[in-house]
Amino acid sequence: MLVNPSTIVSSSIDGESYSLAADNACVAENNIGELLTHVFHHAAPHNAVVVFDTRCELAIALTQAYRRCLPNAQLIDFDTHTPDAVLAVLSGLVASDLVVLVQSTNFRLEAFRIRVELFKRGLKVIEHPHLSRMVGAEMGYYIDALAYDPVYFRGVGEQLKAIIDKAQYGCLDSGGDQFLDARLMFGSAFESAKLNIGDYSEMQNVGGQFPIGEVFTEALDLEAVHGRVRIFAFGDTQYIVNRPDKPITLIVENGQVVATEDSTPEFDAVLANIRADEQVVWLREIGFGLNRAFTKDRAVSDIGSYERMCGVHLSLGAKHGVYGKPNFKRGDGKYHIDVFAVTERVTLDEQVVYHDGAWCVGVE
Repeated sequence: MLVNPSTIVSSSIDGESYSLAADNACVAENNIGELLTHVFHHAAPHNAVVVFDTRCELAIALTQAYRRCLPNAQLIDFDTHTPDAVLAVLSGLVASDLVVLVQSTNFRLEAFRIRVELFKRGLKVIEHPHLSRMVGAEMGYYIDALAYDPVYFRGVGEQLKAIIDKAQYGCLDSGGDQFLDARLMFGSAFESAKLNIGDYSEMQNVGGQFPIGEVFTEALDLEAVHGRVRIFAFGDTQYIVNRPDKPITLIVENGQVVATEDSTPEFDAVLANIRADEQVVWLREIGFGLNRAFTKDRAVSDIGSYERMCGVHLSLGAKHGVYGKPNFKRGDGKYHIDVFAVTERVTLDEQVVYHDGAWCVGVE
C-alpha cells in the first residue's frame, strides 16, 4: 500500500498530533539518503519495501523520510495488515531488493525470523527497532546517528581492526581518584575484530540494525582480563539504558566480575539475574563504538542503539554468538548485557587508540 506523505505527518498517537515528525524527517531525509547511496547502493531496477507503524513520533519521522528518499517504494502499515499479508509482499522480492523495517517496538511475524530469513534470500535489510524508547531530545540524537561519513567510519574502523588483530595486550583506563586508579587490563591477544561500519563488500549479508558504527572483539583468553573499570551506564532488566548518579566500579578477576563499588539496586538486579542462571559474571566483549552522535552526554534509552556510542562498552554474561571459546558452548549463555565504561584512554600494546573522547587512529 502506497502511503501519502501528508497522511504520515498528520498521524496522531493517543489523540496528540506530532508536528515534530515533519521537522525531524527533514534531517532524517538527508541522512537516510546518504545511507541508501553510500552504504546500500540502492538504485533501479531493484525494488524497495518499507514496513512501518505510526505508534511513536520517531517512527513517523523516519517513515516520512523513507517515503521521500524512496518514492517508488511500497509502504506497508504493519498495524493495518495481517502478518500473512506483509509476508506475501516480501515474498515477491528478489535478491538485492531492499527491505526497511521501521518499528516502534519489534514486529512479530509469528515464527518468521524476519531479518534472518530476508538475509537468506539475499535481500538488503535496514532495521530500526524499539523506536518508541526514544522521546524528546533523544529523537534528534537518534536521527543524527544515522548520518554516514564513509571516510570516518571506514578509516577509523579498518585501522582499529588492524591494530586489534596484531595487539598482544591492552588497557582500558577509566580514571578514578588520586588513591586508586581504575584500569582494566587485557593480558592476552584479542579475537579477530568484527566491523559494523557500513561496508558490506566482504560480507554475506547486507544491512542490519541501524544506527551503525562499531568495532568489537574480546580477549582470546578471557581469564587474562583483570583490574577495575568504572561504568557510567548499563542495560537494565528492561533493556533500557540506566545512568546512575555516580559511576559504578566493577572489580574483575580472571575475567569475571567479583565485586562492585557504588552499585545501585538496579545494577545489583542485573548481576543477580546473571548469577542465578550462569553462576558467575563473565566479562566478554569489548566494543569500540564509533558513532559520534552518541556520547556520554548525548544518550538514548534504547540499549541496542546506544551501544554504537563513541567510546567503549563491555558485555557481561556468558553469551556471545560470534566468538566461541573452549569452555563455552554456543547457545549455553543466556546474558549479554552492555555496560558503558568511563574512558580516559585506551591503549593496545603501547599505542594510544582513544583519548579525550575520540579515536586517535584512521583519520588525519
